[in-house]
Formats: sequence, structure tokens, C-alpha cells
Amino acid sequence: MRDYAVLMDSKDPLASQRNAFYVPEHDGRDALYFCGNSLGLQPRGVLPLLEQEVMDWRKYAVEGHFHAQNPWFSYHSIVTESLARIVGANPSEVVAMQTLTANLHLAMVSFYRPTKERYKIVMEAGAFPSDQYAIESQVRFHGLDPEDAIIEITPREGEHIIHHEDIIDAIKENAESIALVMFSGIQYLSGQRFRMKEITEAAHNAGAICGFDLAHAIGNVELHLHDWNVDFAVWCSYKYLNSGPGGIGGLFIHEQHAQNPDLPRFAGWWGYEEETRFLMKKGFIPSYGASGWQLSNAQVFQLASLRASLDVFDGVKLEDVFAKRDALTAYAEQLLMKLKEDMPHLPLEIITPKDTAERGAQLSLLFHEHGKTVIDKLLADGIIVDWREPNIIRMAPAPLYNSFKDVYEFATRFRKHCADLFGIQ
Repeated sequence: MRDYAVLMDSKDPLASQRNAFYVPEHDGRDALYFCGNSLGLQPRGVLPLLEQEVMDWRKYAVEGHFHAQNPWFSYHSIVTESLARIVGANPSEVVAMQTLTANLHLAMVSFYRPTKERYKIVMEAGAFPSDQYAIESQVRFHGLDPEDAIIEITPREGEHIIHHEDIIDAIKENAESIALVMFSGIQYLSGQRFRMKEITEAAHNAGAICGFDLAHAIGNVELHLHDWNVDFAVWCSYKYLNSGPGGIGGLFIHEQHAQNPDLPRFAGWWGYEEETRFLMKKGFIPSYGASGWQLSNAQVFQLASLRASLDVFDGVKLEDVFAKRDALTAYAEQLLMKLKEDMPHLPLEIITPKDTAERGAQLSLLFHEHGKTVIDKLLADGIIVDWREPNIIRMAPAPLYNSFKDVYEFATRFRKHCADLFGIQ
């Protein structure tokens, strides 16, 4: 097993990218960091890019909007093409702005327009709380009862994964009453990747709008939002896009909606058409595309942090990122399954789908007992993974900075901790 890790690392086209990030240390050596699905590592390019903007602020003050090395007036546009490449969109269809939940609310103002006949929202059960709360509050805002208006698709009894056909069937069965289908790209707890193209098609066939929360998908899995005809999508950038804690969010609006004068929105001055924005006239005229949903001027420091990570993405082939993602995750799964084979009484279950087409760079490990004790031992040993109540450890091998050796070391030390804790060999 170790020989395989050495071989794979030796021919990894992304191996050098690890040097583009700072890896936290534990007891004088690199920690084993598998928490990129929660917070990505800091790119080494962040500080120089931030320093540039700090120094331009010092030098130019307000004139930095037009005279900084990277004028702040249009700073958000620096990252547009990189984001469009990652999500499979036209540049005019994406914008970096606000935060994920704020963007979700802004998008739902435009795309959740309930009527007496069509008012229901289809979503996954157990979605990340920010989505649950945003959708529930939007429903209440329109004077509707969430118990009636929200259709949650759950895993079948005794299972952890939502069957794709159950999603499609629910959309078909409620076709006359659905206004919006709103799913995650990847389910945060189980790591299940939803079939976004097919869900979008089903939503449109039912006469509904379709949107996605890509928090755990962007930078992690293949996305073709434009070609899939997704109406809108939102994301954060601090997970696989490595933009730092609380990093800037993003918004995708399909070009078919770009100049719909009947589409309502909550407007802000930075969404006003760029050519006449500073005339300060009454009457909102939106910029073309997703940028017309902006509210305020660019969050320059947050954009600089995101830019540092996107510079790394720009220097690699996305197909290499995704191929390594699958290989790393499969290797981790193989080692964990070997552990389970050797320790049949270990109260461990991997609930992430086995099919690589139905997952990204994440394995969710359900411990039927003593899971909190296990993660405490891992963290004390410099193995940084993620704990989700009540009993799930999530580990995510991020292909830009994790190696096959990292995965091997994780499995080796994980095995030792399990053996010590459960008294089995």
C-alpha cells in the first residue's frame, strides 16, 4: 500500500502545487490536513497580493479606486474568467460578491416567485443549515407555511444517500405546484454529489426554476452550469477555493435571465450599468449578466485572497485536479475498507457513495459509537479532519495540496488509534 503511494506521488502532475500552500505544523512537522471541505489552506500568494492593496490604500487613499495597480473600481472582474472556467460558465454569468447566504437570498428574490398554484420548493432533507434557514425564511416572507411549501427529499429508511430517482419522481409528482428546485451540488454531510444536469432538466420539464448551492462543489467537481441550463447558483470560496475564513461568495445567473426586464431583484448601486454608474441617477439600470445583482463596491481584500488561490487553479489542468481527486479518495477508501476487513467489529461505516461519479473529494465516516473520542485522538495526533454531530467524521483529500503519502499516513495512524481505542487488531 505504501509503495502505491510513493509511485502515485512520483508521477503526480500536481505534486509541486503543494508548495503553493502553507501547511500547518504539529509537533514540528506538517500536520495531516484533510479539512479542505471546511476551510482550505492559505495560498502563499495571499500575503503579497494583500500587501499590494494595503500599500495602494496607503498611497492613493480614495484614488485607489482608479489609480491603484489593480483599480478597485473593477477589481471584482479580475477573478471573473477564472471563476467562469471552474463553474463552466460564460464570464458574464458569474460574479464574486457578498456571501453564500446573502447571494442565496438575493437569487431567491428574483427566482422564487410563488403563485397560488406554484409555490413549492423541492430540496434535500438535511441540507446545510444556512440553506434550510434561508429557504424557510423566504417561504415565510411570502406568507406561506414551510410545512406545506417545502418538499424535502430524504434517504430511504436505513440509508444515508438520497436515491436520484426519488428526486426526479418527487419533481414529476409535484410538477403542477413546484416553483423552485433548490439543491446542493454536493451534500455537505454525506458527501453525495447530486446529478445537477438531470435535476435541472426535470425542474424545467415541470415548469420550475432550478438553483444550486455549490459550497462543497466548486473547485471540487466538474461543473457545466451554462450547458446544463442551471438558472442560478451560489457558493462560498473558503473551502476548495482556499480564499480564507469568511471569504467572498459567488453568484451564477444564466445568460437567458441577463436582460429580463420583468425579473425583480433587490438592487444596489454596484449592480448599476458600469458606464453611467457614477452619474448617480434615479431609476435602476442593471449591468448585463450576474454583475447586475451586485449591491456594493468590491470587497478588495477578500478578492485578493481569492485571487491568490485562483492563480493556482489557472496554472493547472482541471482534468488533472479531478483525476487526482478520484484517485486520492479511492485510495483512502481502499485503506479504510482494509481496516474494516481486519477489524470486523469496528463500529465504522463509510456513508459516502462508492461510485466516483456520485462523490467528490470527501469520505464521511459514521461511527456508531465513540466517534467523538476517535476524532479527539486524531486531532491530538495532528490529523486535522472535521466532526459533524452526532457521529460523523469527514475527511477530504484536496488534490491541490494533499499527497498519496498523506493518505497513507492518515490510514496508518487512524488504524493505530482505532486498535488502541476498541481493543481489536
